[in-house]
Amino acid sequence: MFTATLIAAQSMAAGEISAAADRLAVAGCAPATSGWIDEGKAADLWFGMDSAAAREALEGRFDGVDIVVQPAEGRGKALLVADMDSTMITVECIDELADYAGIKAEVAAVTERAMRGELDFEAALDARVALLAGLDEAVIERCLAERVTIMPGAKALVRTMRARGALTVLVSGGFTRFAEPVAAEIGFDRAIANRLEIADGQLTGTVAKPIVGAETKRSTLLAAVEERGLASRATLAVGDGANDLAMIEVAGLGVAYRAKPIVATAAGARIEHGDLTALLYAQGIGRAEWVA
Repeated sequence: MFTATLIAAQSMAAGEISAAADRLAVAGCAPATSGWIDEGKAADLWFGMDSAAAREALEGRFDGVDIVVQPAEGRGKALLVADMDSTMITVECIDELADYAGIKAEVAAVTERAMRGELDFEAALDARVALLAGLDEAVIERCLAERVTIMPGAKALVRTMRARGALTVLVSGGFTRFAEPVAAEIGFDRAIANRLEIADGQLTGTVAKPIVGAETKRSTLLAAVEERGLASRATLAVGDGANDLAMIEVAGLGVAYRAKPIVATAAGARIEHGDLTALLYAQGIGRAEWVA
């Protein structure tokens, strides 16, 4: 059996559930039953047969509604591995640091290309950090305070999963000076990120090696699976950029969150409309069970 979860950014009527069931039937997915997780907000449809056909039948067919299709068994996850920039927070920290140096447009253009998979991530990171050489270290704390905003739903997602016994890990291609306080504020168990090198109170324009990139994200997920003795289906990975693909592809449920096209195409699920609490609904967890 499979589950198709419909998650509305605003609200959803019972008629949309019926329309979704009809679409599944036409696609040969034999819908059996449906039910609300939170009335008007999220609902499940349980069906047999072809999950790929179900995604094709449902995704993008309902305005403002995200669709997550997955096996019904094991939908509750025991491991969350998440990207930070543009996933758990609303900005790309390196672009915001560059703004204080007056070069945001130049750096942001490279960031965008790297996140779209058009540039090698590690080389692009080295090149962008080099442009920050000489920036006062104090700007990091200023940037954290003035620019970094937690993504809506992030705290509920992480804290609820932890309360249910899951391990939660933030793995960022960004920097520890941002990732560590962000992880603490949201409630992650662990944070892994790159370390900006600093001398005499200024950024040197270098980042410590090895760089935390796609392979680190993938290996972090696999190591946590082994550590906890988990089945791969019990894992959830979420991110938005090309350097998240490796972990998304090996997770039980790999989610592209408002992601670049290369990620959205490859991921098992896409969230384009709702906030990060969509990943709680995807696990069948209604609002009454969320940890605020």
